[in-house]
Amino acid sequence: MLIVAILIGLLYALPNLYGEVPALQITGSRGVVVTTATMDQIRIILDTDHIASQSIVLENNAILARFNDPDVQLRARETLMAELGDKFVVALNLAPVTPPWLAMLGAKPMKLGLDLRGGVHFLMEVDVNTVLDSVQNQIINTLCGGLREKRIPYISVRKLSKTALEVRFRDSKTREKAITDIGSRQRDLIFSRNGRNTLKVSVSDARLSELREYAVTQNITILRNRLNQLGVADPLVQRQGDRRIVVELPGIQDTAQAKAILGATATLEFRLVNTTAVPSGLVPDDSEVKYTRDGHPIVLYKRVILTGNHITDSTVSSDEYNQPQVNVLLDSEGGSLISNFTKNNINKPMSTLFVEYKDSGKQDSSGRVVLVKQAEVINVANIQSRLGNSFRITGIGNLNEARQLALLLRAGALIAPIQILEERTIGPKLGEKNIDQGLEACLWGLLVSIGFMVVWYRKFGVIATGALFANLVFIVCVMSLLPGTTLTMPGIAGIVLTLAVAVDANVLINERIKEELKNGRSIQKAIDAGYKGALSSIVDANITTLITAVILYALGEGSIKGFAITTAIGVITSMFTSIVGTRAIVNLLYGGKRIKKLSI
Repeated sequence: MLIVAILIGLLYALPNLYGEVPALQITGSRGVVVTTATMDQIRIILDTDHIASQSIVLENNAILARFNDPDVQLRARETLMAELGDKFVVALNLAPVTPPWLAMLGAKPMKLGLDLRGGVHFLMEVDVNTVLDSVQNQIINTLCGGLREKRIPYISVRKLSKTALEVRFRDSKTREKAITDIGSRQRDLIFSRNGRNTLKVSVSDARLSELREYAVTQNITILRNRLNQLGVADPLVQRQGDRRIVVELPGIQDTAQAKAILGATATLEFRLVNTTAVPSGLVPDDSEVKYTRDGHPIVLYKRVILTGNHITDSTVSSDEYNQPQVNVLLDSEGGSLISNFTKNNINKPMSTLFVEYKDSGKQDSSGRVVLVKQAEVINVANIQSRLGNSFRITGIGNLNEARQLALLLRAGALIAPIQILEERTIGPKLGEKNIDQGLEACLWGLLVSIGFMVVWYRKFGVIATGALFANLVFIVCVMSLLPGTTLTMPGIAGIVLTLAVAVDANVLINERIKEELKNGRSIQKAIDAGYKGALSSIVDANITTLITAVILYALGEGSIKGFAITTAIGVITSMFTSIVGTRAIVNLLYGGKRIKKLSI
């Protein structure tokens, strides 16, 4: 068992010796997909400019070109950007050089964190005001619908702030009826009399706090889904403070590509077309003019029937005319909304809008970028029958654009736009320095432990030293195999600490054996009693350390989690090597033999 375990450990720890090389990751921009033809085109471009590459492969809908050194990588990037144009994103990256035979066995190197591998760091802030705007529009629709349902006439509705609005009535008697009939059903709203005939409606503090929390937590989930969908390896997305998010992308050296992935706010809105209004004429207050891709104006009602937030899945296919379409699946709430609306609006035209938030080029008083909402009509179709929780969107330009839209919808639209407050690119050279320092610390820790064990316990010290090396191999193996684990600088500190204290178990065992020998036991019985007697103490000590590591992982964030993971793995592997491993070697050397003296 020990031999098999060591062989497996060596096999899956081996990819870490090959390291990484500079690479370029080529992906298509909106509406463009890379293919083998693109790969051949890239190969021709590089050959024409006499730029040598290690390999060019198509992986996870992206082309990865590996190079021998960073200078060649930068030169290749400039050439490819000039030749390929805006249709493709050419990003600097780092790629592992694991041999194919190891890759076939599923052996991969450890995932390295930003401090070891280099990459891109972003500090983002969620624009909660956008959520408040959306909620306010929903409140207006709900209030107006409720007043019409109860047949309570009102003169106008206007916004007072992000969280309050004012409803004007003909007289105070009508206002009081509205408070009685509508106010009792709206627990999240606060109704207060404002003037003689007006009613102020504001969102409660509890509801506001809930909305802000929801916007941040949902954005974190959506960012993680989006990075996974787009094939970004080993991303770190975590919360910082009330409305800020930290995103770290190890290995990626191009902030432009990262911004394109993270900042995309694409979603859909479904609205009814106002067929009674003319775009060039007077547009009613409840409507607005939006434009199609070719600039054709269409008057739409402001009321949003459904948004992309209710989309749970989206796929691409072709319709009966062999044109691309996106098949949409809604959650239960979205299915209920679209079903109730279409039931009452059969034969009326409904539009599908592609919505994005983009940089307006302006800044507010605090210096933050002002985002502007842009909506483009991509489809108008008559409601022919009552819709359910699944339907299709047609009228999309081409198949590649349909794929891109489906991917963004599947990954999720951001609940609120995000603004990048800080961005940093950490070069791989700093990571190499950290790794070298970590390896040096490991080496010195091993040498000190080995020196003590060999001098003090002789041959048994040599056996314990072998267990230390095996322990290091097992830690690296488990870290390489365990999905979702990333090695950071604090993680290296955890490995160094684990190796430094891993000999504790062997110290307990060896001292117990020496004690049994002094009490007059035979060598074989002293060895057996030493291992059995020390077992309970070893298990107790390591279990308490393991509990501490689990608590650190559960309550900690970032670097604390990295330290906790490597410490927990080190505790488990050190117990195996110290108890099972050394016992197997001792039994091999001394078991069933007449030994007059132990080298201990």
